[in-house]
Amino acid sequence: MNDYDSIAEGYAAENETSLMNAYYERPAMLELAGDVAGRRILDAGCGSGPLFAELRARGAVVTGVDASAGMLELARRRLGADADLRVADLADPLPFPDGAFDDVIASLVLHYLEDWAPTLAELRRVLTPGGRLIVSVEHPFVITLMQRSAGEKPDYFRTRNRVEEWTMGGRTARMSFWDRPLHAMTDAFTAAGFRIDAISEPPPAPAAPDLFPEVFREFAGTSFLGFLFFVLRAG
Repeated sequence: MNDYDSIAEGYAAENETSLMNAYYERPAMLELAGDVAGRRILDAGCGSGPLFAELRARGAVVTGVDASAGMLELARRRLGADADLRVADLADPLPFPDGAFDDVIASLVLHYLEDWAPTLAELRRVLTPGGRLIVSVEHPFVITLMQRSAGEKPDYFRTRNRVEEWTMGGRTARMSFWDRPLHAMTDAFTAAGFRIDAISEPPPAPAAPDLFPEVFREFAGTSFLGFLFFVLRAG
């Protein structure tokens, strides 16, 4: 399950230009990160490295980890041989000492995990005191609305598994997600020792409505519910 190696090329290609990734999620994460010059950042679940590249270009010292060796190979091509990239599963202990990073960026990765507690404990461990964990996840309200519109009756208040079949670049993979209510997310963050600085539902990049007019015809304005973003502070 979640065999990103098999769809790495197709996924990375779509990620480069899609509305949800290139013109919504990544700009929002970079806006929340702010001035990162000189900061040591762990890109946790870095994929093919688009956020890594942007953070590095803004002066951050970036390390990337991902469970998919195929995605990391694409990241290596993008970022060069000197980039600090390592295969690591966020469900396992991380290969870094305590307090190694000023920030951790977890972009669209936590929703693959059933149990957030061990992962959040590790991310808290590798952060300096007062360091930030910046998170994006699938918006629980959006998932529930989509399932109801498809005729399902999801129990929003229960943490539940969802499996989708993705076809990208001519390859197909089954992807497993764990949906949970908002309060379960915030409870997990605070139990792990994080303070919630921000919960964000940002607009897309300003260019998005002109680039994807057929999508924005469905909305009353230029914003929509997509992903949910958090800025957390290590206590």
